[in-house]
Formats: sequence, structure tokens, C-alpha cells
Amino acid sequence: MEVSGPCQRGSSVCPVKPCWRFVGLLLFVSSLPTVASLVEGLYCGTEVCYDVLGVTREATKAEIARAYRQLARRYHPDRFRPGEPGLEGETQESAQGKFLLVATAYETLKDEDTRRDYDYMLDHPEEYYQHYYTYYRRRLTPKVDVRIVILVTICAISIFQYYSWHSSYNETISYLMTRPKYRIQAMEIAKQQGLLKGSKEKGKNRRSKEEVREQEEEVIRDIIKNKIDIKGGCQKPSLSDILLCQIVLFPYYLTIYVSWYVSWVYRFTICREEYGDEEKLYIIRRYMKMSQSQFDSLDESIKQSFLEKQLWIKENYKVFRKEQEEELKIKMATNWRMKRYRRWMKNEGPGRLTFIDD
Repeated sequence: MEVSGPCQRGSSVCPVKPCWRFVGLLLFVSSLPTVASLVEGLYCGTEVCYDVLGVTREATKAEIARAYRQLARRYHPDRFRPGEPGLEGETQESAQGKFLLVATAYETLKDEDTRRDYDYMLDHPEEYYQHYYTYYRRRLTPKVDVRIVILVTICAISIFQYYSWHSSYNETISYLMTRPKYRIQAMEIAKQQGLLKGSKEKGKNRRSKEEVREQEEEVIRDIIKNKIDIKGGCQKPSLSDILLCQIVLFPYYLTIYVSWYVSWVYRFTICREEYGDEEKLYIIRRYMKMSQSQFDSLDESIKQSFLEKQLWIKENYKVFRKEQEEELKIKMATNWRMKRYRRWMKNEGPGRLTFIDD
């Protein structure tokens, strides 16, 4: 069949298809929902919150609160009385719905941020999805002061720190009670102070061997806690070491450090004073990259040997460090465990696989 007219074969112009496309586009656009400033599910729904409370957009907080109280007294479920003037035709269910609407309007307008978002929605109804995002973001975001959250977090960390250190300290005491060195030392102190009476009591006051042993253990534990100096990371926990106290006392510590540093520079850099034993040990500890607690856990004889070798002088410390590394290499070379490990690595190391035939 041959088509005549402008749409015949060979013609480059055919107005029928573009016409139908334009009509289809108009029908599609007309079928889209129109964007309104009031959206069901947001704030007061299809009602204007200002109209619900009977106030204008320029109303103050006091006027909004006064209007809310008046309407709340009228529609509150506990105060609602059918047939009262102004409430003709209202039922208990409808009054309850209006009370919820009034409460929602008040919650929206009493907060400045929420009221500003609501006014923006009334003025810019075309930003449909933005209104949804703003509304639910504000509703789902916890309304808690960030400072309170930080304070509670710091307190929780501090409590965990203290009990963790206290538990570690008790474990250390229990371990030292099993070591002959500390146990014998504690027993001697207990005997000198007359704390171990043994089972010399007679009659009703006589105790069993288990009771005597338990008393000895308690005495030894108390002596190790109070009489024996435990240094390093296992020392008795102090409240001043927890995070909360460290933060509170930070200005004090900072002032002490600044004054100490200024004094150090003035005494030993400007005035060229000679170092004392305390200053020498401080320089040695810095060279060794040890914390104060780690350095304090060393025996006094070891610290004295550091002073005798003049390790506060950088050149002497470099020589000492090199000697320590050489001694460590020799010990590792002569250690039978290291020899066996190197032999295993050479013959059957982790890079080798041994296959067993069935």
C-alpha cells in the first residue's frame, strides 16, 4: 500500500509522529502530582500550624504559648465536655484528634529552628524532597548537648581505666606473693612486727591450720602492698592518673612543664651550669626512649652504672648502645633455642612444604 501526501516514502518531513509525542508529553506532565506547600505527614499535615493555633506568622513565643494553653484546656481529653459553648458537634474522638493537632502545632512553632524550617517550607513549596529530609533529620537526631555526651564518655573511660588498673595491680600482688624473694621478705617484716602469731592460742581461741594460713596470706598481701615498693606499670593505681583528672589538671601540668623548661634553658643553656644526678638521669632516659615508669622500675645499681659510664654524653651513649647490640647478637648466636630456630628456618621454614605420599 502506498502512502500519498507529505509522509510518503522518500519524504524527509512527517509531522504525525512529533505531534503524537507532544500530546503524550502533555498527558504525562498533567498526570504528575502537583507540589503543594502543605504535605501530609510533615508537621501539621495539610493544616497550617499558625491557623491551628489561631495566630499569625509574626506571633511571639508568648502569644503562641498562650494560644496553645487555651486550646489545650478546651480539647484536652480529661477536660472535654460535649455540648459546651463552642464545642457543638464535637465528640470525644474528634476532640482528641484536635488536641493532638494543637500539640503538634505548638511543638513545631515553639522551637526557633523547627519554626524556621516550617516557614521555609511554606515559602518554598517546590523543594519537596528537601522538606522531607529536613523534617526527619531533625526528628531523628538526638536532642542531647554534645558537651554532655563528651563528659559522659570521658567519665566512662576514666571508670574503666581505674578498675582495669586496679585489677592489674591486684593480679601483680597475687603474683608477687608466689615469688620466694618477695614472700620471704614479707615474712621477715611480719615476724619483726609480731603479726604472725601462729597457732599458739589454746582453748576456745585456738584456730585451725586453714585459718592460720589464711591470716598469713592476708598479712603477706598487706605487707607487699604497703611495705614493698612496686614501681613501673604495675604500681598502685592513683586517681590522678585517670583521663578525667588528667584533663582537669592539664593547665596545672602545662604550667609546671613550661616553668621547668624555661628553668632548664636558663640554667644549662644560658648560665652553663653543670648537670646534677637528676638531670643526668633525665637525659639518659630520653636517649633510651623510656617512659618515667619504665625508668623508675630499674634497680638503683643499674642507674648508678649509667652515671658511672657518663651516658648523658651523647657520644658515650652511642658507644654503649653499640656494645649492647653486639652483646645481644652474641647471645642470640650462642643461644640453643635460636640455633634450633635458624636450623628449622633453613631446612623446614614456613616457605617450605613437606608432602607425604599415601
